Amino acid sequence: MTKKVIRNQMLALMNSMDRDEHKRLSLKIVNQLIQTAEFHHAKTIGLTLSQFPEVDTRPLIEAAWQAGKRVTVPKCIKETRDMNFRLITSYTQLETVYMNLLEPIVAETATIEKETIDLQIVPGVVFSNEGYRIGFGGGYYDRYLTDYKGHKLSLAFDCQINGTVPVESHDIPIHKIFTPTREIICQENEV
Repeated sequence: MTKKVIRNQMLALMNSMDRDEHKRLSLKIVNQLIQTAEFHHAKTIGLTLSQFPEVDTRPLIEAAWQAGKRVTVPKCIKETRDMNFRLITSYTQLETVYMNLLEPIVAETATIEKETIDLQIVPGVVFSNEGYRIGFGGGYYDRYLTDYKGHKLSLAFDCQINGTVPVESHDIPIHKIFTPTREIICQENEV
């Protein structure tokens, strides 16, 4: 099967989740992550503002703010498919852009250099146990991760873990995946 077919099948399955169950499982995943050394030692965290049916990242953002960490979210540059991570201290610094995504308002936020982001939460639709992922198809994270040196973690529901996913030469595996029931160590972190 192609990545597109696998992605669409998984999104259909995820979209059928009960909203209350989605919220409960998302909190369980986030609570696992915030107990880790990677979270405790991180000064700056990069992540996206999720949309249903993705694991809800708002509780993670709020936990990071409460712990005094810097939270950065990407401003996507459609023409080059690059991302510019920007510091947010409030949800009021966000605006709705294409595809209903929330991104930082450039005039109200500052760019944070990739080298200063200790922990990157990498979104995805389907994951292998080896840390390879099928994303949403834009290639933004494939480009971003090529020279990223920090911790690369992902949040997923158990149904999103697949034995294998098609791997291409530009794909970069993540280090760990957190699900409601387990922590999957995919790659030893070189940080």
